[in-house]
This record gives sequence, structure tokens and C-alpha cells, in this order.
Amino acid sequence: MSQQLPAASVDEHAPRPPRRLTRRPIPWALRLCVFVVYPVAAVVFKLRYRHGRRIPPIGGVLLVANHVSVLDPLACARLVWDHGRVPHFLAKDTVFVGLAGTILRAAGQIPVSRGSSEAASSVHAARQALADGDVVVIYPEGSVTRDPDWWPMQARTGVARLALTTDAAVLPVAQWGPQRVHDYHARRLHLQLRAPADYLVGEPVDLTALRAQVRAGLPLTGELLREVTDLLMVRVRDQLGELRGERPPAAFHARPHRQLPGDLPGDAA
Repeated sequence: MSQQLPAASVDEHAPRPPRRLTRRPIPWALRLCVFVVYPVAAVVFKLRYRHGRRIPPIGGVLLVANHVSVLDPLACARLVWDHGRVPHFLAKDTVFVGLAGTILRAAGQIPVSRGSSEAASSVHAARQALADGDVVVIYPEGSVTRDPDWWPMQARTGVARLALTTDAAVLPVAQWGPQRVHDYHARRLHLQLRAPADYLVGEPVDLTALRAQVRAGLPLTGELLREVTDLLMVRVRDQLGELRGERPPAAFHARPHRQLPGDLPGDAA
């Protein structure tokens, strides 16, 4: 493949439908999650958005984000909600237990299970959500980055499979700040109020030509999936450099050789 994919232009100033319409339907479980998550995120983070209006008000959207903290979903959920959409996260199946699991499933969140067949079903569920016009948030690294300077590590390829086999808008998202509250590397929680958390939503990645080739029979080889995954994560990494005001490294940090707490299994994430 070896080609740079152009970005589609976005009119951030175009009129948008009312949020009460673009967030519908809102099931009881989602209302409960909003009731809990929104005020917590408001207290913990001072959220600052750049180009949040690039998130389309309607239609399937795949948000591809870097992962710096176990608290990322709290802040990222606010990013999506504040721009008139409902977030659907891919999350470890271990959190889908008991009452919490019932609520998360009813709120439209997507469990990622261990094992190849279960991981494939997670990809199918995410693909269906995108086909239904939902916003799906994915952290392709599968867990908090192990890079000591918090740059993205090598990502899993499930994100490319979703990007190439759906018609969803694919938006790279860089985030920076939640690691100040929970430092995954040090295993420390730094309780503070209104810690800055910055988000930069990039231009959608134009995958039109590649999607047409896939529909025409181009096989989803490991090489193709890896190249598209890296392309998306380079966008995320470069946007993170913009947020931080630093030059990002040329290569991705290696993934750990063994599964650690916080890892998402399989290629679904």
C-alpha cells in the first residue's frame, strides 16, 4: 500500500442539529452513567477541547485515541457527550460483571473478551454499532502506554479492521492530562481538582479508495492491517506532539511481552 491517505475537509462552523436530537435514544442505563460520570469528570478534570466540532453530529464515527491513563474514558466520554453524541467504548470483559456489567451492556458499551473467537465477536459488535450510526471509541494500544514519556506504543490491528470494513468516519484523537491524576507507571493516584486534560480531534482520515478495494476482494492481510493501524496512530502521535508542544519520537514504543493489568486481550482493541 505505502501511501499517505489524505484527510477529508470538515466544516466546523456548519450548523449542527440540537444535541437533544443527536444523542437520542438515551436508555435508562445511559442516563444513569451520565448522572455518575459527568459530575465526576467535571470535578476531576478541566477539559479543554480543540476542534471538537469535527465529530459529526450524526452517522457512524470511529474515534481512535491514545491511552495515557485508566481514567481516560471518564474524560473522553465528556468529549463525545459535550459535542452532542453518545460514546460507546470497547472495554475489558472483566468489568462486565454483576450489576455494573448489566448497566454497561444496557448503556451500549462493548465488552472485549479473551480468546480469538470472542475477540472477533467484539469486533462484530463494534462494527454493528458503527453501522447503526453510533460513536465508537477505541484505544488501539489495548492498555495504557508503557512508553516512559507517555508517547503511544505499538497498537493492535483491530482498529484497522474496523476502519476498512465500515463506512464510519475515522477521527484520530490525541489526549494529554489524565495521567496527571492517575499515574499508571507509578501506580499512584494524585487526587486533585480540575487537572487540565486536553483533547485534539483531527481531520477524518479518507479511506475511500482502500475501502473500495477491500469490498472488491482485497484481502485484509496482516501487512495491510499493520500499515493502516500505524498510519492512524501516526496521526494520533503527531497530534499529541502538537498538544504537548514537543516533537514526538519517530518510532512507537514496543508492546510488553507479557500481559499486564489493564491490558485488553486480542486484536479487538
